[in-house]
Amino acid sequence: MVVALPASARAVPRLRRLARAVVRSHRLPDAAEEALTVIVSELGTNAVLHSGSPDLSVMFEIDGTSLTVGVRDRGRWRQRPAPRCESADMDAAFGRGLVLVDAYSVDTSVLRSAEGTVVRAVIAL
Repeated sequence: MVVALPASARAVPRLRRLARAVVRSHRLPDAAEEALTVIVSELGTNAVLHSGSPDLSVMFEIDGTSLTVGVRDRGRWRQRPAPRCESADMDAAFGRGLVLVDAYSVDTSVLRSAEGTVVRAVIAL
């Protein structure tokens, strides 16, 4: 399933509701629901806040052993202006999105291109 949404703050709660619906309609474990809602929240938020893209697309793919979610934007990747400073960032209110995605997934990939960014996360079932 692929869903396209405008890249706005309203997209993130819609993605969480969609994630819950996907998990429930396929009768996946509760842990998959938690993982998927966290992942789509983080990836959707990153696309909305950092990509400059007017829209984002979310793809869900389920097989017998895993659930893969991909979030695509049409923005331009912007490198961080300075390396992350671990001690200062530990108290930051945000900035740990991909760390959370990695914690909930068994595989995460980021593909940057001139057409935008695609982040995929695989959740074990």
